[in-house]
Amino acid sequence: MIRPFLAFLALFLALPAAARDILFVGNSFTFGAGSPVREWRPDSVTDLNREGIGGVPALFRAFAEQAGLDWQVHLETAPGTDLAYHYDRRRTVIDRRWDVVILQGYSTLDAERPGDPTRHADAARKLTDLFRRRNPRVQVQLVSTWSRADLIYRPGSRWSGKPITAMADDLAEGNRVALRRAPAIRGAIPVGRAWNRAITSGLADANPYDGIDPGRIGLWADDRYHGSTAGYYLEALTIFGRVTGHDVRRLGPGERAAAELKLTPAAAKALQRVAWATLRADR
Repeated sequence: MIRPFLAFLALFLALPAAARDILFVGNSFTFGAGSPVREWRPDSVTDLNREGIGGVPALFRAFAEQAGLDWQVHLETAPGTDLAYHYDRRRTVIDRRWDVVILQGYSTLDAERPGDPTRHADAARKLTDLFRRRNPRVQVQLVSTWSRADLIYRPGSRWSGKPITAMADDLAEGNRVALRRAPAIRGAIPVGRAWNRAITSGLADANPYDGIDPGRIGLWADDRYHGSTAGYYLEALTIFGRVTGHDVRRLGPGERAAAELKLTPAAAKALQRVAWATLRADR
C-alpha cells in the first residue's frame, strides 16, 4: 500500500500550484505612460477598463511565467488619479475576490496638498476594507513611488532644490502613515527606494535635465516625470520580488521582457540586482 501512496504523493507534488489572482490599481505610473511599456503585451493581462493596457502588470506576468509561477493578472488604471478616485468612481469594477492587490496612488500623494498623506491613507483604508469583505486573507500592498525630476530640478515645488532622493523618501514616509492607519494593509513596496539605489550606486543618471551621463541608465521618460522603459522595468522587478519572494536576479540578463523592450542584457542584470538589494534592505 505504501508504494501506490508514494506514487500518488509524487504526482500531487508535481502538479502546478493553483493560479493566484492579482489586481493592480493605479494611474500612469502603473500603466507605463511615456514608454513602450504601456502597450506591451496587453493580451497577457486583463484590463478591467478594456483600454488595451499592458504596463507594469504585463511585466509582472512575464516575470511570473519565466519563474514558473501561475498568476492571473488584472489591472484597473486611470491617468492622473489618486486612490480616492478608484474608490469613488471604479469601486463596482474592482469589487471582487482577489488574492493580492497592489495600490499605487497619486505621484505626490495629494494633488492639492503635495506630500500630505491624509487623503491617500483614508482611501487606502477604504479600498482595503472593500477587498477584505470579499476575501479576509487578501494581501494588499501600497507602492511607494519615485522622485519626480521635474519637481526637484524646477522651481515652485515643495521638493525644489532638494536631493533627488528626497521626494521618494517622503512618499515612503507617507505610506508608513497609511500603514499605521490601516494595519490590515500588508506593507509598502519600496519602488522609489529602488530608484534611489540605482542613482546613488552610479547605475542610473541623477539629473535628466543635463542629459544622460555616459554609461548610465535613464530612469525618467522625456517629460522627467514618468518612467522610462528602464524605470518601469525596475518598478515591476521590485513589485514582483516583494509579492512573490522570488529572487529577481534569477531572471538573468536574457530575461524576455527586457529583450523585447530593447533593454540591454547588462542593463537588465544590473536593474535586477538593484531591485533585489533594495528588497533585502527593506525587510
